[in-house]
Amino acid sequence: MSTIKKSVIAIMVLFFISNVNATNLKSSTVKVKMPKQTRSSSVSSFKTDMLDAKLNGVFENYFLLKDELVKTDGVTAAAKAKLLVTSLSEVKMGELSKEVHKVWMKVMKNVMADAKGIAATQDVKAQRVLFVSLSKKMYDLVKVAKFQTPVYYQFCPMANDGKGANWLSKENAVKNPYYGTKMLKCGEVVETIK
Repeated sequence: MSTIKKSVIAIMVLFFISNVNATNLKSSTVKVKMPKQTRSSSVSSFKTDMLDAKLNGVFENYFLLKDELVKTDGVTAAAKAKLLVTSLSEVKMGELSKEVHKVWMKVMKNVMADAKGIAATQDVKAQRVLFVSLSKKMYDLVKVAKFQTPVYYQFCPMANDGKGANWLSKENAVKNPYYGTKMLKCGEVVETIK
């Protein structure tokens, strides 16, 4: 018998065996019942995680904006701020978990105003002033909503006219958005949010 015929016969036999096994599995399905409490808590925690994940776009656009301020690029920072405004408007408050919704209601107007202000100018100094306030409110939000990876809350004592200022970063390494290349590594990680 030729090799091709043997291969075709082998495939047909395997196909037949897999169909027989599938039929046997259908007729002997095992039902596993989870206790009601475990099942509902698993579902609600899954829903909460999925709902709060809708803020990931907001966080991602914040990080992109921060990166442009690190580069001292006012034009691109304004464009990234517009993306942040868009992602903020796409958040459906009713789909957020109760705890996140409460914080969202407190910070949303200020976050939107700061993002719009940064988007409206290409002056990096003005953008950085607004970024101080934006970062404070984003910190409040990321504390309750959580991001998909650890977030590093960083601080520069010299920013904000010597009053100090914080920002959020996806990287542990300090890259200062308030001074850019002038003092790129000025600052420290003050908190890791997981």
